[in-house]
Amino acid sequence: MDAKFNSKVHFFMVSKNQIKLITSLQQKKFRQTHKLFIAEGAKVIQELLQSNFVLEHLFVTETIFETIGASKKTPISDTDLRKISCLSTPNNCLALFEIPDQKPRDDKGLVVALDDIRDPGNLGTIIRLCDWFGIEQIVCSEQTVDVYNPKVVQATMGSISRVAVSYMDLEKYLKRANIPIFGTFMDGKNVYKENLPQEGILILGNEANGISEKLEKLVTNKLAIPRFGNLQQTESLNVATATAIFLSEFKRNS
Repeated sequence: MDAKFNSKVHFFMVSKNQIKLITSLQQKKFRQTHKLFIAEGAKVIQELLQSNFVLEHLFVTETIFETIGASKKTPISDTDLRKISCLSTPNNCLALFEIPDQKPRDDKGLVVALDDIRDPGNLGTIIRLCDWFGIEQIVCSEQTVDVYNPKVVQATMGSISRVAVSYMDLEKYLKRANIPIFGTFMDGKNVYKENLPQEGILILGNEANGISEKLEKLVTNKLAIPRFGNLQQTESLNVATATAIFLSEFKRNS
């Protein structure tokens, strides 16, 4: 790369090939091809650096992450960061990390299963919630948004490094399960009145359609969050908000 001198630091120009590669990682097919994903912001990157994720390269606009050697870190200008960033207002750093192979699951305790969650912000928030409540495993349907989508990674705020997320055929997975299967529905039993176990699978459904019919048939316990408003007109809760309530109740009972 060609060096461009600045009075404070030597910046390097990001090449066209680098820009093409990095921006392509906003799409799932290229993330899968290159086995790389994007992380932005000092907090997220620091969390990933302290985990088992392997750093491919780090781009910075300031003197930060000084323990990272020059072979893995490139100082760039704010202008170049804007060219490769996924954010409308880029921070001061962007990193590429290797996508690890999917690890075998350890289905102990409470497992969260996500049926066709499509919004990246929802998935990222759910991962953060699982981290907060000590849930170590999330099992996703193959239609659920990719965990390495840059918006998901950003929304996790680093929790992606502590919660294992795997993708599979949920119907087959649930049919093999030998622990209670809880589903979240509008007409289920009042979650505040149930004696919830420490072990089980909690299914949360698609933002618009809820849990699919094929999975509903496999649910052994239907749960609901009751509405307390006088008019009872609110159609549903955001799936991430609902996740927080359900996980809180499971942990309170434990």
